[in-house]
Amino acid sequence: MAALKILVIPGSLRTGSLNAKLAAAAAYEFVQADAEVTRISLGDFPLPIYDGDLQNKSGVPKNAINLKRMIGAHHGVLIVTPEYNSSVPPLVKNTIDWVTRVQDPGTGVSRAGVRDRRGVGKPARRHASAGGAATDTFRLPRDGDTEPARTVVRRRGL
Repeated sequence: MAALKILVIPGSLRTGSLNAKLAAAAAYEFVQADAEVTRISLGDFPLPIYDGDLQNKSGVPKNAINLKRMIGAHHGVLIVTPEYNSSVPPLVKNTIDWVTRVQDPGTGVSRAGVRDRRGVGKPARRHASAGGAATDTFRLPRDGDTEPARTVVRRRGL
């Protein structure tokens, strides 16, 4: 049987991003479970801000088509993203907006994110789940949290 192919996408471009480190830790765990993992940066797939008029005039950008094809070549996708204003950040939202305009069969997507206080993350998870995505949140240390994201990152030496 062929190895499970997983695409891991950090939802942050910031240097030193905890989400990028958590994505690396998740990729490591997938590899340990004998999965074939591809980790990418959305910075390698620049896209204009979604605009229906732009799409009608110029079509879907080549980077959105390439990313959609990459997603389709994997059995699953893990997006590890921060939360901005109770939702996914503009980088992730814009990418989803463009990729969903590509007329190819869809794939399942899972989202994992980092939050810094209790209760934060629920609106973003609901937003991601609306499209049928499975979601989970990793907590930063506070009030006795037992498995914070920083611990996962430190354990893997990232």
